Amino acid sequence: MGRTRKEASALLRRRRVTVDGAVVTKAATHVDPERQTVRVGDAVIAYTARRVLMMNKPPGVVSATRDAVETTVLDLVPPDLRRDLVPIGRLDKDTTGLLLLTDDGDLVHALTHPKRGVEKVYEADFEGELEGAPERFAEGVLLSDGTRCRPAGLVLLGAGRARVTVHEGRYHQVKRMIAACGGHVTALRRVAIGPLALDPGLAEGSVRLLTDDELALLDGSGT
Repeated sequence: MGRTRKEASALLRRRRVTVDGAVVTKAATHVDPERQTVRVGDAVIAYTARRVLMMNKPPGVVSATRDAVETTVLDLVPPDLRRDLVPIGRLDKDTTGLLLLTDDGDLVHALTHPKRGVEKVYEADFEGELEGAPERFAEGVLLSDGTRCRPAGLVLLGAGRARVTVHEGRYHQVKRMIAACGGHVTALRRVAIGPLALDPGLAEGSVRLLTDDELALLDGSGT
């Protein structure tokens, strides 16, 4: 069963964790789980490799582990891979594209903590004319509620299409930023998180485990 970072830190402070019989109190302690024995109290903790999955999220699905009414992203994952998985961040119900799911709490923290500022790239279809949007995005868009976003990127790809790059994850942020510049988003798709791009061969609604090379990219982006 997975533990949260808070629970793990509490166990370390209480000196409940040992490696080969020696008490461990620091989360950064290096452990070789294939050669060393880790215990919490008297219980041996079996090593299981982390799982990180890439999903091409379809519209109409919520980024949650369970919902009494809506279909969730976990419902799209094969049953044998679902255990302890959580989405890394969220996509709106009608937003599609790259969503990562994992049982690795440290990776969730590394990719979502505001101080990390991990880059997220979206492609947006919109209606209306964007007034000075590239410059306003670069300065930090002022939303209708008075919130000032961090500097971001906007590249116009043609009539009614744009690529947007943000480094934070405010509620409906891309839609609200474009609205603040005079447009209305009609479709939104996430195509990259940090250096990891959505696999163009992954069908909408499908999911797969990341490769070792892709995991290395993500680990580098979270440092």
